[in-house]
Amino acid sequence: MEFIVKTLADLPATAQTLLKSFPKDRIFLLYGPMGAGKTTFVKQLCEQLKVQDNTASPTFSIINEYSSLNGPIYHFDFYRIKDEQEAFDFGYEEYFYSGAYCFVEWPEKIPNLLPEEAKEIHISIIDPNTRKIVVR
Repeated sequence: MEFIVKTLADLPATAQTLLKSFPKDRIFLLYGPMGAGKTTFVKQLCEQLKVQDNTASPTFSIINEYSSLNGPIYHFDFYRIKDEQEAFDFGYEEYFYSGAYCFVEWPEKIPNLLPEEAKEIHISIIDPNTRKIVVR
């Protein structure tokens, strides 16, 4: 599945289509360079899932938990971790295998811990306003 997002106004429909296309999937891995819009896209996915909290990047906390009508939603940012042991230390598996939505930024930092069934979302920068989103 592939999307071209030309403006922020395109994100709600993109997020909605993605979630409807994978209704049983709960773990989404977001790949892309710094500034590609991973956090912005997670925010829109959370809006589509009726998150009641403010969403923000968990860069410093590593994980944010949001409340929604669909139960808890977990948003990870592994950019700052040094090795996979740090993910073990905070009990990543409790979250990944909880059945809750998990949105994971910088999953390439924990390659050996990622569930096989997780969906990959690759975001690339086309130009300052345009992003290409590919879901695998």
